[in-house]
Amino acid sequence: MLYTRSLDSGSQSLIARLRSGDARALARAISTVENRATGWSELLKALFPHTGKARVIGLTGAPGSGKSTLVDQLAKHYRKENQTVGIIAVDPTSPYTGGAILGDRIRMQDHYSDPGIFIRSMATRGSLGGLARATADAATVLDASGRDLLMIETVGVGQDEVDIVRLADVTIVILVPGMGDDVQTIKAGIMEIADIFVINKSDREGAERVEREIRAMQSLATRNDRWTPPIVKTVASEGVGTAELAEAIADYEAYLKKENLVFKKNVENWQERLVEMLRDALLEKARAQMETDGGSLQRYAAEIAEHKRDPYSLVEEIVRGAERT
Repeated sequence: MLYTRSLDSGSQSLIARLRSGDARALARAISTVENRATGWSELLKALFPHTGKARVIGLTGAPGSGKSTLVDQLAKHYRKENQTVGIIAVDPTSPYTGGAILGDRIRMQDHYSDPGIFIRSMATRGSLGGLARATADAATVLDASGRDLLMIETVGVGQDEVDIVRLADVTIVILVPGMGDDVQTIKAGIMEIADIFVINKSDREGAERVEREIRAMQSLATRNDRWTPPIVKTVASEGVGTAELAEAIADYEAYLKKENLVFKKNVENWQERLVEMLRDALLEKARAQMETDGGSLQRYAAEIAEHKRDPYSLVEEIVRGAERT
């Protein structure tokens, strides 16, 4: 297979075990790419030819909207249909300690005895947009392991949480009644990325109002693909509405196939992801160049703060140095 021959025997063995369904090999591979350990890039290159078969569902929404509980219920639903499931739950990182609680594992602990479900919690490590930088790479590893379905639960950062659309085939936005200004919650980017709206905890007062506001906002604009996102009401803690949500997911996937939009959507997603990957690669190159030139980010920042030099000239110098290497 592509790139495999250039790998050492240990990496080749890891890939073989991962492809055969070994959960430990899968966990180790994800850790390798998440930590950018030695050989992470070669590993992804070798795994990529095995990807493209898993369906990727992204779930996003404000903290407290019940994302983890809904993911848990969906996992149970798909396992009853004999589908293997991979779950990536992204948790926020403390700006002070750099640690993360990774509490989603606690909420999904019922699945630990099921080999058909693999759960991985990841810390954002300072990434904006609700996704960790390595989330896409972890999804690639899970896809290559042969999972039928991947679910990615984002950290829940509000209106800026749009990164998930670059990775997911289906994006679900979860809302709950009674969380302040509902219109404010669902406008801007969050409104635009939803393929399906879920009103969770719909047994609470105000659920009908949230639905009316979604309908009103949908009437103001038409999506490029002409799809009108359905609104599904759930009470995830009781398993209510899970089957209806799974049906809505299947309907959207069928719509994409019928309108020949699957490939187009994939191309659009990869355009966004390539820009992001290039940005990360160039940033690392620029940082390495600073170290080569004997500088450091802290020193440069201090010089700018003291007005010993201007940031614009500094950036130009760093870019020119990176271009020469």
